[in-house]
Amino acid sequence: MFKNLDLNNQEDEMEFMPIIPLNDEDDADADGATFPGELPILPLRNTVLFPGVVIPITVGRDKSIKAVNDAYKTDKLIGVVAQKDSSIEEPTVSDLEDVGTVAKVVKLIKMPDGGTTIIIQGRKRFKIDEITAEDPYFKATIKLLEEESIKGDNDFDALVGSIKDLASQIINLSPNLPSEAAIILKNIENPSFLIHFVSSNLNSDLKQKQQLLEISNLKARAELLMSLMHTELQYAELKNKVTNKTRAELDKQQREYFLQQQMKAIKDELGGDNVAEVKEMQKRAENKKWPAAAKDMFNKGAEKLERMHPSTPDYSVVYNHLDLLLDLPWEEYTQDQYDLKKAKKVLDQDHYGMAKIKERILEYLAVLKLKGDMKSPILCFLGPPGIGKTSLGKSIAAAINRKYVRVSLGGLHDESEIRGHRKTYIGAMPGRIIQSVRKIKSSNPVMILDEIDKVGSDHRGDPSSALLEVLDPEQNNTFYDNYLELEYDLSKVLFIATANNISNIQPALRDRLEIIDLSGYAVEEKIEIAKRHLIPKQVDMHGLKANPFKMSDAVIEKVISDYTRESGVRELDRQLASIMRYQAKEVVLKGKLKATITNNDIEKILGKPRYSNEIYKMANMPGVAVG
Repeated sequence: MFKNLDLNNQEDEMEFMPIIPLNDEDDADADGATFPGELPILPLRNTVLFPGVVIPITVGRDKSIKAVNDAYKTDKLIGVVAQKDSSIEEPTVSDLEDVGTVAKVVKLIKMPDGGTTIIIQGRKRFKIDEITAEDPYFKATIKLLEEESIKGDNDFDALVGSIKDLASQIINLSPNLPSEAAIILKNIENPSFLIHFVSSNLNSDLKQKQQLLEISNLKARAELLMSLMHTELQYAELKNKVTNKTRAELDKQQREYFLQQQMKAIKDELGGDNVAEVKEMQKRAENKKWPAAAKDMFNKGAEKLERMHPSTPDYSVVYNHLDLLLDLPWEEYTQDQYDLKKAKKVLDQDHYGMAKIKERILEYLAVLKLKGDMKSPILCFLGPPGIGKTSLGKSIAAAINRKYVRVSLGGLHDESEIRGHRKTYIGAMPGRIIQSVRKIKSSNPVMILDEIDKVGSDHRGDPSSALLEVLDPEQNNTFYDNYLELEYDLSKVLFIATANNISNIQPALRDRLEIIDLSGYAVEEKIEIAKRHLIPKQVDMHGLKANPFKMSDAVIEKVISDYTRESGVRELDRQLASIMRYQAKEVVLKGKLKATITNNDIEKILGKPRYSNEIYKMANMPGVAVG
């Protein structure tokens, strides 16, 4: 019943402080008193002052402090009105209510922090006739409102008795209210003051209290107060019911669950505190394009989640599963780029040579353009390390305008990494395939299965056997993940596997792959790769763009033949990086570079040649092989 008083009329609320009447006869005395026709006006936020009631107020606004100080120095009378909107910091005339209460400043206290606290007592209701001044504070001419006296009315007496009874019931049902409040009510004899006292402490909003203040007929005011008190009583009874329901469920075995049971009872009445999370998920699901099976599973999971308390262990399991269902791009696809000339240009720009692979990708695009719908091939790039198998996958994704994701299979030895764990296990997660699709937000990405020949196997299962379903075009449209517990269509994903040694791939898995053999680069190809890609990259990485220099084909060939012996270009890249570091040092020490790097410079930078081809040019004795 008693509302927490906001003593500073700001945002912070204090614990209950009972409003104790100084004298219930003051209301009667006010009828015979004389009041000035013009008063300073004090606007209040979150509070309505009733005649006879005493309340403490902390005054913070400059205008209000001046008004209070001036009133305290003279007759100590001030007009108190409520603001229509309590959030407004600097109210104007239109923000003030018309009806307020003449108040007497009983006490003015200067606080250590510079603030001013006043204790005021309501005397008589008034209506503002006209605002006469707005600076330095509001002043207004007022018209006093007379109370319509009621004598010998049995109905009114019954109303007053009912108000006392209702107030006592509310106090008894509210454990936070002190029992002294009921004693105060019993000792109030003046009906008018009783109505004002109860109205002031009623836990209602500002508009309802203002409505009570504006009613001149005391009986009508009492009837409205009764209505508001019935609402307050119902709220107190409901609150008490929740508490009693919890207590009734307690016994010797359940004492340790007291708090959880109380929360359960509150949830039964209010609908639970996870409603917002479930509603948010259901809102996301409304616009989701997904199969009927996924929709049904989500709806069942959401219903289950609504019935669960967030503190139960299974709550996070169900929540994470539903979150995965929502995150997966069930029927979301990127638009393929069917411009073969542009695709060929992108592939040529990123990689030199590799004509066989480029032709295969362009053929796939051509068929896709003509047919419109086609199961993606499962390609496997086979070749020695360092020839650009993995980076080629990224270029293919860019050429056909698809998203790119890479799954590293090197050292994988658990089948659950592919198929996922059953969600009943602690720490269960979906498999790498589903995780990658979830991350990339597309059901038709280019997915690189890197180092497929390095998949291991042990007592936890054979991941290469799990890959059979993923990489079979006839099966992967119904790929089953143990965590997801639904079939997911992977038929639109363009899988590209990379491998160094085909003999390490399981025969059944090898049979599902379209293997494209990539041999090592010839010297002439390496020279072109160095000129187009490696040297510009290293120049940029070592900050040498502002200091240009030249490396002839003969010098690059010397680096390739005398300092590297590989099928790919990784070692060549490292040797070029050594040359760039030397050049960077020269720039810092000498401030300039030689315009051209010669063979002698190469030997000076990289040392004596490590490899020689002379042995292959010599005439060999019969029966001796040089390998």
